[in-house]
Amino acid sequence: MRIIVNQQRWAIVAASFLFLLLAGPAVFAQKTERISATAMGTMTQMGRVISVDVRISGYSTADDLKVLLQVFEEKGSEGVANALHKMPSKGRIAITGTLGFDVNYFRSFPMPDGGRKIRFVTDRPITFGESWSASRSMDYSLSMGEIIISKKKGESKGTLYPAAKFKVDKEGHLEIETMQNPWNLTNIKVWK
Repeated sequence: MRIIVNQQRWAIVAASFLFLLLAGPAVFAQKTERISATAMGTMTQMGRVISVDVRISGYSTADDLKVLLQVFEEKGSEGVANALHKMPSKGRIAITGTLGFDVNYFRSFPMPDGGRKIRFVTDRPITFGESWSASRSMDYSLSMGEIIISKKKGESKGTLYPAAKFKVDKEGHLEIETMQNPWNLTNIKVWK
Protein backbone atom coordinates (compact mmCIF):
# COMPACT_ATOMS: atom_id res chain seq x y z
CA MET A 1 0.00 0.00 0.00
CA ARG A 2 2.77 2.40 0.95
CA ILE A 3 4.67 1.73 -2.28
CA ILE A 4 1.57 2.46 -4.39
CA VAL A 5 0.96 5.78 -2.59
CA ASN A 6 4.60 6.81 -3.09
CA GLN A 7 4.42 5.86 -6.78
CA GLN A 8 1.24 7.91 -7.18
CA ARG A 9 2.84 10.86 -5.41
CA TRP A 10 5.90 10.69 -7.67
CA ALA A 11 3.67 10.39 -10.74
CA ILE A 12 1.78 13.53 -9.70
CA VAL A 13 5.03 15.41 -9.00
CA ALA A 14 6.50 14.29 -12.35
CA ALA A 15 3.32 15.28 -14.23
CA SER A 16 3.28 18.68 -12.51
CA PHE A 17 6.94 19.26 -13.34
CA LEU A 18 6.35 18.27 -16.97
CA PHE A 19 3.36 20.65 -17.17
CA LEU A 20 5.42 23.54 -15.77
CA LEU A 21 8.29 22.71 -18.09
CA LEU A 22 6.04 22.78 -21.15
CA ALA A 23 3.84 25.70 -20.06
CA GLY A 24 6.70 27.75 -18.63
CA PRO A 25 8.06 29.14 -21.91
CA ALA A 26 4.57 30.24 -22.97
CA VAL A 27 3.98 31.97 -19.65
CA PHE A 28 7.39 33.62 -19.47
CA ALA A 29 7.51 34.48 -23.19
CA GLN A 30 4.95 37.23 -22.68
CA LYS A 31 6.99 40.23 -23.67
CA THR A 32 6.55 43.66 -22.17
CA GLU A 33 5.55 46.25 -24.74
CA ARG A 34 7.26 49.64 -24.38
CA ILE A 35 5.96 52.91 -25.80
CA SER A 36 7.66 56.26 -25.33
CA ALA A 37 6.16 59.66 -26.09
CA THR A 38 6.59 63.37 -25.52
CA ALA A 39 3.75 65.00 -23.60
CA MET A 40 3.11 68.62 -24.50
CA GLY A 41 1.01 70.82 -22.26
CA THR A 42 -2.04 72.59 -23.62
CA MET A 43 -3.72 75.83 -22.54
CA THR A 44 -2.52 76.60 -18.98
CA GLN A 45 0.40 74.13 -19.28
CA MET A 46 1.43 75.43 -22.70
CA GLY A 47 5.18 75.26 -23.23
CA ARG A 48 5.74 72.44 -20.73
CA VAL A 49 7.20 69.30 -22.25
CA ILE A 50 7.84 66.00 -20.47
CA SER A 51 8.81 62.49 -21.51
CA VAL A 52 6.40 59.63 -20.88
CA ASP A 53 7.34 55.96 -20.81
CA VAL A 54 4.55 53.36 -20.93
CA ARG A 55 5.22 49.66 -20.36
CA ILE A 56 2.44 47.18 -21.01
CA SER A 57 2.81 43.67 -19.60
CA GLY A 58 -0.73 42.54 -20.43
CA TYR A 59 -4.15 43.72 -21.51
CA SER A 60 -7.39 43.81 -19.57
CA THR A 61 -10.31 41.57 -20.49
CA ALA A 62 -13.91 42.34 -21.40
CA ASP A 63 -14.83 41.06 -17.93
CA ASP A 64 -12.60 43.74 -16.38
CA LEU A 65 -14.51 46.36 -18.37
CA LYS A 66 -17.86 44.96 -17.18
CA VAL A 67 -16.69 45.16 -13.56
CA LEU A 68 -15.61 48.79 -13.97
CA LEU A 69 -18.86 49.80 -15.70
CA GLN A 70 -20.94 48.13 -12.99
CA VAL A 71 -18.91 49.84 -10.25
CA PHE A 72 -19.30 53.20 -12.03
CA GLU A 73 -23.09 52.80 -12.14
CA GLU A 74 -23.18 51.98 -8.43
CA LYS A 75 -20.45 54.18 -6.93
CA GLY A 76 -19.32 56.67 -9.56
CA SER A 77 -15.78 57.64 -10.48
CA GLU A 78 -14.43 57.17 -6.94
CA GLY A 79 -15.73 53.59 -7.01
CA VAL A 80 -13.87 53.02 -10.28
CA ALA A 81 -10.64 54.26 -8.65
CA ASN A 82 -11.14 51.85 -5.74
CA ALA A 83 -11.89 48.93 -8.08
CA LEU A 84 -8.81 49.71 -10.19
CA HIS A 85 -6.68 49.77 -7.05
CA LYS A 86 -7.73 46.16 -6.36
CA MET A 87 -7.02 44.93 -9.92
CA PRO A 88 -3.63 43.45 -10.75
CA SER A 89 -1.15 45.68 -12.56
CA LYS A 90 -1.10 45.42 -16.35
CA GLY A 91 1.89 47.72 -16.77
CA ARG A 92 3.45 51.01 -15.68
CA ILE A 93 3.65 54.63 -16.73
CA ALA A 94 6.53 56.90 -15.80
CA ILE A 95 6.90 60.64 -16.30
CA THR A 96 10.29 62.34 -16.43
CA GLY A 97 11.88 62.43 -12.99
CA THR A 98 9.53 59.89 -11.38
CA LEU A 99 9.63 56.18 -10.67
CA GLY A 100 6.20 55.92 -12.23
CA PHE A 101 3.19 53.99 -11.05
CA ASP A 102 1.18 50.90 -11.92
CA VAL A 103 -1.52 51.02 -14.56
CA ASN A 104 -4.25 48.49 -13.88
CA TYR A 105 -6.32 48.73 -17.06
CA PHE A 106 -5.09 48.63 -20.67
CA ARG A 107 -7.21 47.84 -23.74
CA SER A 108 -6.12 47.68 -27.37
CA PHE A 109 -8.48 48.23 -30.32
CA PRO A 110 -7.69 47.72 -34.03
CA MET A 111 -7.90 50.79 -36.28
CA PRO A 112 -9.16 50.86 -39.90
CA ASP A 113 -5.67 51.78 -41.21
CA GLY A 114 -4.13 48.67 -39.61
CA GLY A 115 -2.86 50.57 -36.58
CA ARG A 116 -4.33 50.37 -33.12
CA LYS A 117 -5.72 52.45 -30.31
CA ILE A 118 -4.57 51.78 -26.74
CA ARG A 119 -6.62 53.15 -23.86
CA PHE A 120 -5.55 53.04 -20.25
CA VAL A 121 -6.92 54.11 -16.89
CA THR A 122 -5.66 53.70 -13.36
CA ASP A 123 -6.11 55.07 -9.89
CA ARG A 124 -3.90 58.14 -9.59
CA PRO A 125 -1.29 58.32 -6.85
CA ILE A 126 -2.37 61.03 -4.41
CA THR A 127 0.48 63.04 -2.91
CA PHE A 128 0.78 63.79 0.78
CA GLY A 129 0.22 67.52 0.12
CA GLU A 130 -3.03 66.84 -1.74
CA SER A 131 -4.30 64.56 0.98
CA TRP A 132 -3.29 66.88 3.81
CA SER A 133 -4.84 70.00 2.29
CA ALA A 134 -7.92 68.10 1.02
CA SER A 135 -7.73 70.16 -2.16
CA ARG A 136 -10.15 69.99 -5.08
CA SER A 137 -7.72 67.69 -6.89
CA MET A 138 -8.76 64.84 -4.56
CA ASP A 139 -12.00 64.61 -6.57
CA TYR A 140 -9.97 63.64 -9.65
CA SER A 141 -8.68 60.25 -8.55
CA LEU A 142 -8.00 58.74 -11.99
CA SER A 143 -5.23 59.06 -14.56
CA MET A 144 -6.04 57.95 -18.08
CA GLY A 145 -5.03 58.29 -21.67
CA GLU A 146 -5.25 57.15 -25.24
CA ILE A 147 -2.44 56.33 -27.65
CA ILE A 148 -3.22 55.94 -31.35
CA ILE A 149 -0.47 54.04 -33.12
CA SER A 150 -0.71 54.62 -36.86
CA LYS A 151 0.88 52.46 -39.53
CA LYS A 152 1.94 55.71 -41.23
CA LYS A 153 5.22 57.00 -39.90
CA GLY A 154 4.94 60.19 -37.85
CA GLU A 155 1.14 60.11 -37.58
CA SER A 156 0.82 58.42 -34.18
CA LYS A 157 -0.70 60.63 -31.50
CA GLY A 158 -2.35 60.49 -28.14
CA THR A 159 -3.81 62.28 -25.14
CA LEU A 160 -2.89 62.06 -21.46
CA TYR A 161 -5.28 63.03 -18.66
CA PRO A 162 -3.11 63.17 -15.50
CA ALA A 163 -5.99 63.96 -13.12
CA ALA A 164 -9.49 63.11 -14.27
CA LYS A 165 -12.80 61.51 -13.40
CA PHE A 166 -15.72 60.00 -15.27
CA LYS A 167 -19.14 61.61 -15.29
CA VAL A 168 -22.40 61.28 -17.19
CA ASP A 169 -23.60 64.29 -19.22
CA LYS A 170 -27.24 65.45 -19.59
CA GLU A 171 -27.81 63.10 -22.55
CA GLY A 172 -26.57 60.11 -20.54
CA HIS A 173 -23.20 59.79 -22.29
CA LEU A 174 -20.05 58.93 -20.37
CA GLU A 175 -17.46 61.71 -20.53
CA ILE A 176 -14.12 62.60 -19.00
CA GLU A 177 -13.81 65.63 -16.74
CA THR A 178 -10.25 66.80 -16.12
CA MET A 179 -8.72 68.76 -13.26
CA GLN A 180 -6.70 70.77 -15.76
CA ASN A 181 -6.24 70.50 -19.49
CA PRO A 182 -5.21 67.25 -21.18
CA TRP A 183 -1.68 66.82 -22.52
CA ASN A 184 -1.02 65.96 -26.18
CA LEU A 185 1.22 62.95 -26.79
CA THR A 186 3.57 63.28 -29.76
CA ASN A 187 6.78 61.63 -30.99
CA ILE A 188 5.29 58.25 -30.14
CA LYS A 189 7.68 55.35 -30.56
CA VAL A 190 6.89 51.68 -30.08
CA TRP A 191 10.04 49.86 -29.01
CA LYS A 192 10.53 46.39 -30.43
